[in-house]
Amino acid sequence: MCGISGVANCGDRETLARMTRVQAHRGPDDSGLWDRRFPDGSYIGLGSRRLAILDLSAVGHMPMCNEDGTVWITYNGEIYNFGELRRELEGKGHRFASHTDTEVIVHLYEEEGPECVRRLSGMFAFAICDLRSGSPTLFMARDHFGIKPFYYFHQGERFAFASEIKGLLQVPELEAELDPQALHQYLTFLWVPDPKTMFRRIMKLPAGHYAILRNGELKIQQYWDLTFPSANHRYTRSEAELAEEVRERFRKSVQAQMVSDVPIGAFLSAGLDSSSIVAMMRQATQRPVRTYTITFPSKYRVGENTLDNPEVATRLARHFGCENQRIVVEPNVTDLLPKLVWHMDEPTADPAIITSYLVCREARKEATVLLSGVGGDELFAGYRKYLAHYWSQAYAGVPSFLRRPAESALAALPSFRGTSLKGGVRLAKKMARSASLNPVDRFIANCTYLDGRQKASLYTGDFAAEAFTFDPAGEHVAAFERVQHADFLHQMLYVDTKIFMTSLNLTYNDKMSMASSVEVRVPFLDRELAEFVAWNVPPHLKLNRFLRPTTKYVLRRAMRDILPAEVLRQPKAGFAAPLDYWLAHDLETMVDDLISPAQLRKRGMFRPEAVQGFVQEHRTGRHDWSMQLWQFLTLELWMQGFLDGSAQKFELENLPQQVASA
Repeated sequence: MCGISGVANCGDRETLARMTRVQAHRGPDDSGLWDRRFPDGSYIGLGSRRLAILDLSAVGHMPMCNEDGTVWITYNGEIYNFGELRRELEGKGHRFASHTDTEVIVHLYEEEGPECVRRLSGMFAFAICDLRSGSPTLFMARDHFGIKPFYYFHQGERFAFASEIKGLLQVPELEAELDPQALHQYLTFLWVPDPKTMFRRIMKLPAGHYAILRNGELKIQQYWDLTFPSANHRYTRSEAELAEEVRERFRKSVQAQMVSDVPIGAFLSAGLDSSSIVAMMRQATQRPVRTYTITFPSKYRVGENTLDNPEVATRLARHFGCENQRIVVEPNVTDLLPKLVWHMDEPTADPAIITSYLVCREARKEATVLLSGVGGDELFAGYRKYLAHYWSQAYAGVPSFLRRPAESALAALPSFRGTSLKGGVRLAKKMARSASLNPVDRFIANCTYLDGRQKASLYTGDFAAEAFTFDPAGEHVAAFERVQHADFLHQMLYVDTKIFMTSLNLTYNDKMSMASSVEVRVPFLDRELAEFVAWNVPPHLKLNRFLRPTTKYVLRRAMRDILPAEVLRQPKAGFAAPLDYWLAHDLETMVDDLISPAQLRKRGMFRPEAVQGFVQEHRTGRHDWSMQLWQFLTLELWMQGFLDGSAQKFELENLPQQVASA
């Protein structure tokens, strides 16, 4: 796992060194630079920070090249089938100097060119400089699901890339500027969907794509996509056969991702996904599995039905003989939040970033690699928003003269903050508002946090004029169109896999783990496992029944004889944080300061009275605006850090002293 960077025809070696240095947390074990200026005056450079996982020796140093120095690579990720590929390449005459997966990619590219990415099983983002022809070529790729990040800037002949945006901001030609269209998306979804970022001129290479830069021209090509059968597809395999096949394929994926030359462990909540991973790890090793469970003191848990029950995780760890560490945290969120905004690069209004960072920070004391359950919900239909779609569909069939008074009564309900009713009331209000929409618009509406009317009342006139020229849900609509032939549950799973999972869940998993120099692996996102589930498991074996539903049905069936019954019965609980408590206590002063009327007028984007309306309605319990207030708070911290120039302060605080002064 590493931090990569590179430039073409912009900056110089010192620029490259700064880009590499600011990503030191991604690779504290080694760093390297390679660059070359060509006779025509063009310039290319590659940089790397290395977190050593496989072959810890010096021969794993990057950037790495082939035998004659004509192909150079900087690489971030893990290739789980590298041993098989290496044996094949050795049979064709290729010679290896290390035991790294990095070198396998170099030789595979020599053999197959850009098509090499189709052979790779794992998570990766890399750039290869190919000097074998008269004109140097940059070949860049991002893995199938977008597990690893790849940001880039391209203008004319100038090009730069990095694992993190803060690396790109070291390029002299690139100024940090807010993109109003991206902000429009952020206020809609809590995050910015790929390929945009919150910065003008900085983009993300989409998942499952590669790019080729030659003579200043950038071409981006999709090499893989997750596909689904048509809605009338005839499934032939029995429930029992599918459960057995899912279990075996999942076991192989977990086993393959346990290959490591450094200590390895796993997240362990009370949920089905992390519990299934730990169960498969236990079958693959004779040693006790290291597991890490994060929880908060009891005062934080009042009314929070999104926090896992740590007692279930403790009993499960005892059942499998794990070395379980329960991490009880009471963080100083006021001090922690600005640091994590710096690590995230973009405002991301999901408080799970804090939970993710804290568990990785503590686990790093014992383990360098952790296995995570990200992807299980998108693969097997685990989110309650899928249920909400079908419930809304049924509700839409109720005559309007009966629905209107019910909706009025529902809208008048308070938020029930601090009680177990809060989540259900919030979901019911969303369902009532979206029930009359068509299925695609209904799903998108249930995923949004501020709708068009609310944003129109929020924006100032000048800002609204630019923001409303853009459809914030455009990526969602385009994704639905690509799978419109499929069952609607599969359409929802596809959209979440391509957008929600990649742009939010995988992004914060990468950034928060790398902030602690920890590599997180995701066994559910094995490409062959995902393709098998997409094409062979029918919708009703993913989401079984709608009145008394069972989510992830086939996975529960697959793990029925392996996991304790209480884990299989557990309701869905998020990898979340006690946001309500923080807003009412630790962060109250910060909210009043950072999103005060004076500060909002200074920014000139939002009407102060509109924002203060959210604050007051939340504090009185009239509405639950916790996520929206978190949006405003995170956004202001991001603007202070990246647009106002104080990000340099965080760089100095977060980089190791010997690195910062180098």
